[in-house]
Amino acid sequence: MKNKTFATWLALLGGPLGLHRFYLRGWGDALGWMLPWPTLVGAMGVLRARQLGVDDQLSWLLVPLLGVVVTACALTAIVYGLTDRPKWNGRFNPSRDPEDSAGRTSGLTILAVVCAMLIGTTALMSTLAYVFQHYFEYQALTPP
Repeated sequence: MKNKTFATWLALLGGPLGLHRFYLRGWGDALGWMLPWPTLVGAMGVLRARQLGVDDQLSWLLVPLLGVVVTACALTAIVYGLTDRPKWNGRFNPSRDPEDSAGRTSGLTILAVVCAMLIGTTALMSTLAYVFQHYFEYQALTPP
């Protein structure tokens, strides 16, 4: 039985590592195994920027990967949390009754959706600001 509230929190907190995919689809899920790589590469970009400064051009390419993955996982958490009970149970608990309690929306589910909106928006806006700032700085500093 796949619980919607638990899957929503997993997508929000462990999504960049693919934990929600493994919970819902099992260990054979290819996307679940691919999600940690851009997360780790983006985290490496953050470490490079902290060690070498914000002028490190490789970190300009790597850091946005982390922001995109966090934003996508927050969006996934929102979609999971807002899925209605029959659709959730039909997709992830097909042998259960469509009105089974596993697909129920609780206060914790709504809290996860609100947190996902906050974290996802922050990650998206921070990533866009980082990318555009460095792009325009590069354009201004590059001789014609």
